[in-house]
Amino acid sequence: MSDKKKTVVLGASPNPGRYSFLAVSRLTAHGHPVVAIGKRAAQIGDIPVTTDHPATEDVDTVTLYLNPGNQKEYYDYIMNLHPKRIIFNPGTENNELAKMAEDKGIYTLEACTLVLLSTGQY
Repeated sequence: MSDKKKTVVLGASPNPGRYSFLAVSRLTAHGHPVVAIGKRAAQIGDIPVTTDHPATEDVDTVTLYLNPGNQKEYYDYIMNLHPKRIIFNPGTENNELAKMAEDKGIYTLEACTLVLLSTGQY
């Protein structure tokens, strides 16, 4: 896909062994602008990982790397971003958040961001 999708990665980790680290790296490699939010301030390549809830415009996708219990504090933030879609990566599935999103017309998807990128479906 040639269009670039601004993506907020929730649960970003500077640990190279974490899937969220790979997602930030691969999204960037595919040319997608990334906002990385994690527990600790850090860097993933050229992308800063922030611990706050930055105001961000024109968000296409929020991809989740937080378990459902840790997602609750981000509900309002996610809804206020008005993303086009939310990707629930394996282990992040959350019916409560999915229903909130769908009620606001946000598309939800239970999928792996890394697989979507590698198969050209992102």
